[in-house]
Amino acid sequence: MPKLFPWWGVAYTVEFGAQGKTMREELDTRRKERDELDFDHAVGKVIEVEGGYVNDPDDPGGETKWGISKRAFPNEDILNLTQEHAKELYFDHYWVPGKCAQLPARLRLVFFDMCVLHGQYAATKVLQQALNGAGVATEVDGVLGEQTLRNATYLDPERLRSYRVLRIARIITGRPSAEKYWFGWYKRAVQV
Repeated sequence: MPKLFPWWGVAYTVEFGAQGKTMREELDTRRKERDELDFDHAVGKVIEVEGGYVNDPDDPGGETKWGISKRAFPNEDILNLTQEHAKELYFDHYWVPGKCAQLPARLRLVFFDMCVLHGQYAATKVLQQALNGAGVATEVDGVLGEQTLRNATYLDPERLRSYRVLRIARIITGRPSAEKYWFGWYKRAVQV
């Protein structure tokens, strides 16, 4: 394995074997692989808790499979949706736009699942409220910008989960017909 050797403020790069990668290129590759592993883990958990096909007339999302709803993806054939295609949709529409890989690793799963369940704007507001609750002054604007990303390094995942439960409780209070989902949403919020 090549190493970066400092010599009085000068860095020498040693190439990685036959591939000829520099240390920086190798670290970038490993970082990308780690981020992909984070996504694979996160999407696996979301698909596990979402389950298979459901067409609950009380669910505002309508027809749903693997957590992908007809409301969010009206052009998708939900009944015949494969897990692989669901993963692609999650990556393209939730993981990347939600900047999940830019958050501290300990928050990625919780935040990603909040993006799926509540949308990126609401998930970001929950994150910002949790930061303020932890004494880290953060503007609650629903935008995952530099300040929120920087401040997120100070947040404990349990505090984020607690603010997620608070959001769900407020949803139920505002829409009593959704109470039938309360226990499932609560379990999901504290377990994921």
